[in-house]
Amino acid sequence: MSEVKDGGTRARKARETRMRMLDAARDLFLERGYGATALQAVADRAGVAVQTIYFTFGTKRVLLKELADVAIAGDQEPVATMDRPWFRDALAEETAADQLRLHVRGTREILDRVAPILEMLRAAALADPQIAATWDGEADPRFTVHAAAARSLVTKPGIRAGSDAGYVADVLFGLLSPELYLMLVRDRGWSPESWERWALDTLSGQLCVP
Repeated sequence: MSEVKDGGTRARKARETRMRMLDAARDLFLERGYGATALQAVADRAGVAVQTIYFTFGTKRVLLKELADVAIAGDQEPVATMDRPWFRDALAEETAADQLRLHVRGTREILDRVAPILEMLRAAALADPQIAATWDGEADPRFTVHAAAARSLVTKPGIRAGSDAGYVADVLFGLLSPELYLMLVRDRGWSPESWERWALDTLSGQLCVP
C-alpha cells in the first residue's frame, strides 16, 4: 500500500513540477519573447535545475508546443477538445440554441487562456521556422472542432432551414476566432462575458430561427 501511495505522491509532484515549468515559460516568453528566453531562465523562474527541463521536454520548441496545448486544454491531461466534457455536453443538447450556448461558453473559456499567448506563438514561429513545422501537416484543430459542432448543429431543432454544415462551420470559425476576441476584449476593453453575450447573440441571429 505504501508503494502505491508513494507512487501517487511522486506522480502528483511530477505534474506540479511540470506545470510550474510551463507557467514559468509562459510568463517569460510573454515578458521577453520566445527567442530571447533561455531555458536556464525558465529553470530559474520555476525553481528547478535546467537539466530537469531538458529531461522533461527535450527542447525549447517542445516546451512551447506543450505550453500551447495546455493553454487550449486547460490542464495537462491528454484529452482532445472534442472528448472534453464541455464539448460532449454541448453535442448532447437537444436544440440548436442550447448547443450553441454551451459551444460559445466553452470556446470563450479556451480563448481566455489562449488569446494572451497567440501573438507570442506567431512571433516565435516567424523567428524559428521549425516551430511552424511542428504543426505542419495537421488540420487546423480550431476548425476541426467547429466543424464537428456544425455537423451536430444542423441536425437540431431550431437551426435555420437550409443551413449547411460547411457554412455553419465557417461562421463559427470566423466569429469565434482568437483575433476577433483579442480585438474586442484586449483592444476595445470588453469583458470576456460581454464578448460571450455578443458572440452568442450574433451567432443565434445568423444560425437559429427566432
